[in-house]
Amino acid sequence: MARTGRPKTELTLTGQEREQLVRWSRRVKSSQALALRSKIVLACAEGVDNKDVAAQLGCVVATVGKWRSRFVAQRLDGLLDEPRPGRPAMISVAAVEAVVVATLEETPQNATHWSRASMAKRSGLSKTTVGRIWKAFELKPHRVDGFKLSTDPLFEKVYDVVGLYLDPPESAVVLCVDEKSQVQALARTSPVLPMMPGMGERRTHDSVRHGVTNLFAAFNGADGTVISSIHRRHRAVEFKKLLAKIDDEVPDDLDVHLVCDSYGTHKTPAITAWLVKHPRFHMHNTATGSSWINQVERWFGFITDELVRRGSDASVQALEADIRAWANGWNQDPQPFIWTKPAEQILESIG
Repeated sequence: MARTGRPKTELTLTGQEREQLVRWSRRVKSSQALALRSKIVLACAEGVDNKDVAAQLGCVVATVGKWRSRFVAQRLDGLLDEPRPGRPAMISVAAVEAVVVATLEETPQNATHWSRASMAKRSGLSKTTVGRIWKAFELKPHRVDGFKLSTDPLFEKVYDVVGLYLDPPESAVVLCVDEKSQVQALARTSPVLPMMPGMGERRTHDSVRHGVTNLFAAFNGADGTVISSIHRRHRAVEFKKLLAKIDDEVPDDLDVHLVCDSYGTHKTPAITAWLVKHPRFHMHNTATGSSWINQVERWFGFITDELVRRGSDASVQALEADIRAWANGWNQDPQPFIWTKPAEQILESIG
């Protein structure tokens, strides 16, 4: 005789409960856990078996049984997260829900994002309460992150570049090459006031521009050393000088694999002719809009943070001397960057 399992308590919904569950189930930006629980109850109310509900919603049978039983015992309140120990809440769950939903799914009138004051005015709560709700749900409307999606139809170039990082060829050196152009020599209009206890370093907001220079660099992915050169102009001529410097400094018995972007100065006829005459050089171009994959960009970030951004130079010559000294100091104790993410994960995350 076939086993039928334990009989399940009949699950029926009132009109008000069904309306509330449907509203919760349509959450696509917030409270997705509550949305899933609501979908489970709605499906069970239609008489669907627990296994079929689990298959339909992509969860396990135990999850379906848990929320079915909890709804039968506690109705709508059973689908909400259990309260934590402590002082009884002074604000209703509905009020908290309204703040969270509005923060995630709406924008204020005549503004691009919510502030505590504007949300307090909308919800009728105090600014302090709004701040506590946002902190509890880790909501930060004042912050914004940027991203860039490559439009290169050959974005699969990432396999080539990441392959060099994760499995570099034998008897070869992998160099990440790029230029930090238009580095400005800025001098503050007044002397910088040094840091003191309880007071940070102070400097004037205005500055005097004394010209610009361009930093060309080749970052060695294996040991972190950098081959660099500084030029006043940013042309293919200067890029070819960097290639010649790399050719002089890299042992003759090693092939040279260069990771660089598709900037025009890297693909001129003069550069192409130079590469033909130096067959040990192999170019690997990153996809358009994907400079983040070039490790030398991280090195440029270090020199920007530690030298350029807060530097004060009265001439281009002084700036160039500072850059050379910083690069020499880096090569005294180089720090290679360890690449760990395979190309498949990168493509999956972008997809």
